[in-house]
Amino acid sequence: MAKKGKKTWADRIQGLKIEWQKIVWLDRSTVGKQTAATVIVSVILGIIIAVLDMFIRRGVDVLVKL
Repeated sequence: MAKKGKKTWADRIQGLKIEWQKIVWLDRSTVGKQTAATVIVSVILGIIIAVLDMFIRRGVDVLVKL
């Protein structure tokens, strides 16, 4: 017998099955739109970071040469 407050493996598996049924899966078009938005934002942020890095590097080079 399981002690009060302790769960058996069967109880845990049953709990996982119940929680798995609560998951709401998005449709294919929504996933595609969100993926595209994520990729676009990542590319834009990458470009912004690269440009800022270039300007900061040139600024530091100018300061070092003084």
